[in-house]
Amino acid sequence: MDLENEVMELIANAGYARSLVFQAIRCAREQQDFAQAKEFMHQAQQALSSAHHVQTRLIEMDEGSGKIPVHLVMVHAQDHLMNAIMLMELGQEIIALHQKIAA
Repeated sequence: MDLENEVMELIANAGYARSLVFQAIRCAREQQDFAQAKEFMHQAQQALSSAHHVQTRLIEMDEGSGKIPVHLVMVHAQDHLMNAIMLMELGQEIIALHQKIAA
């Protein structure tokens, strides 16, 4: 496994998920297009799943024994993933609130 490519894939997928969640929130707020917001959230979940699969592969390779070096880019990747997961949860709540207000 090429560690650098794996880490960059994690960053890219987590970043893409984050962008999609923000698109979903804007769509709900500005256009009140909740079907499109839901589609953006679905796409975000797929990207987040891809990022999580990379993280799982890295954890499996490390086996809890420090086989994979922890460097700044790895920490950055984990930060992206954590933020994307949190934003996914917040995004769902924000969209639900916009939907409730619109009703």
